[in-house]
Amino acid sequence: MAKRGDQSLGERLTLSGVGLHTGQVNAMTLERTAPGTGRVFYVDNQPIPAQVCHVQPSNLCTTLAQDNYKIHTVEHLLAALVGLGIGDVAIHVTGEEVPLLDGSALPWVEALRGWGTGQPLVEGVITEPVVVQNGESFVCALPAPELTFTYGIDFPEYPAIGRQWLTWVPSREDFSSVIAPARTFGLADQIAQLQSQGLIRGGGLENALVCDRERGWLNPPLRFADEPVRHKMLDLLGDLGLLGALPRGHFLAYKAGHRLHTQLAAQLHARH
Repeated sequence: MAKRGDQSLGERLTLSGVGLHTGQVNAMTLERTAPGTGRVFYVDNQPIPAQVCHVQPSNLCTTLAQDNYKIHTVEHLLAALVGLGIGDVAIHVTGEEVPLLDGSALPWVEALRGWGTGQPLVEGVITEPVVVQNGESFVCALPAPELTFTYGIDFPEYPAIGRQWLTWVPSREDFSSVIAPARTFGLADQIAQLQSQGLIRGGGLENALVCDRERGWLNPPLRFADEPVRHKMLDLLGDLGLLGALPRGHFLAYKAGHRLHTQLAAQLHARH
């Protein structure tokens, strides 16, 4: 495991677990690399840089691909790397999906303490609004004096979730304690349909929160009263991590998802 404060190149740590969608158990080894090398996944020793140009359309997760190689569900690990300020790392995986672990970024954060700065890496600024929208769902980047994130969700048919809003300023609240522990969540009446589509084969009550329309949460307790919106914030952070360093600005999302997150990242990448 990583030792706190050890800055040596080549340091490694390995975690393993089931993939959310494939249901396969994979091992993932992270190795600290030299400055400027970036975040790079390796599948069968073939590199897939964690960059927005390698995003492949997929359902309910963010997938990266290059040539005939792909890696699914990268967002939680990338959120941990972004939140801790880790910009240069080689990520070797034995399969095609990042392990889900407990459904949050906390296991990655606990393993990676001491590898980064403890603050997202910031480079450049948002100088004008950039908006991506699909119906009432949207995500945008606005000029702001410091890095800020706001997320809103609304599930009127699931009273246990309801409407939730959260604003997070990384310089004021620690990612490790307020965002990283938030677990992924699912809706009980959609599970069978998703599994019939070959999705969430590795999901369960031990690695995801499940909400029922009438019964509420099937596997309490929650880590936060507003854990669902905190997890959406985590997803956004991981998807924006495909930019490498984040531009200083206010990132605002409402009822968005990975597709809109990565579309915003692509637009920001094209402008800078």
